[in-house]
Amino acid sequence: MFRLAVFTDEITQDFARAVEIATQFQLDGVEIRSVWEKPPQHLDEDDRKKMKAILDGTDLKVCSIASPFLKCELGSQEEYEQHLNILRRCIDLGKFFGCDMIRGFTFWRRGDVDAVWQQIVDAYEEPVKILEAADARIAMENESSCYVGNGADTARFIKDVGSDRVQACWDPCNELSDPRGSTPYPDGYEAIKPYMIHMHVKDALPGKGCCEVGEGVIDYHGQFKALIDDGYEGYASLETHWRPERLEGRVVRTPGGAEFSKGGEMPSIVCLEAIQRIIAEVQAT
Repeated sequence: MFRLAVFTDEITQDFARAVEIATQFQLDGVEIRSVWEKPPQHLDEDDRKKMKAILDGTDLKVCSIASPFLKCELGSQEEYEQHLNILRRCIDLGKFFGCDMIRGFTFWRRGDVDAVWQQIVDAYEEPVKILEAADARIAMENESSCYVGNGADTARFIKDVGSDRVQACWDPCNELSDPRGSTPYPDGYEAIKPYMIHMHVKDALPGKGCCEVGEGVIDYHGQFKALIDDGYEGYASLETHWRPERLEGRVVRTPGGAEFSKGGEMPSIVCLEAIQRIIAEVQAT
């Protein structure tokens, strides 16, 4: 059976409050993207110790460091070097919490992915060396604002990179907005499944943005049943993205901080309730 987690900053920047809610829902893990107004690469030793003290006494694990790795311009050597340092710092943060999984991307989309395909594949050579030296992994997310945004392209990309240090973070909602995307479940899932080590959960309605999980167009009953039937034992992590007031595009592309977390607690609670209800319904059939 797969495990459930939540992005803490989808609830609040207050890590203690986010952990409290995760504990109330008897989740298995939390995903770290921004805490106390800091992205993961800027969380210092004192921050880490405070976070660990909050987690102590719970059964929650840090399941992933949701870094912004390679959400940058392809071809900019300066930005590339900066992001290699982000990767190193996030690996170090993950090790502090006993987590070897770092979320990654494939540069901002500025045109046709096929025109720059090999350039992106080659850009992962140095990250693979860093990952091998640190015994860590990248869970590369299909992200429609980046070059590789759907399940089929993600599977192809990971195969071309050719390292077990780079695997997939499946986000069915991102498949919806990718210009090369397909039906998230079953098509996108079936393509990405062989490489999947992590999953993000959010839902959306066309033209209206994100919504309560189960109220959008993604077949989460089918998706969760498939996870169970396929023996997936990784995490499915709630990445709510639904707010009383719709988040602006720029905030969604680079999420983090108070502007992003504002109003997130109640929608996240509603979505956690929905996820657990859907799983119960699937298990009862």
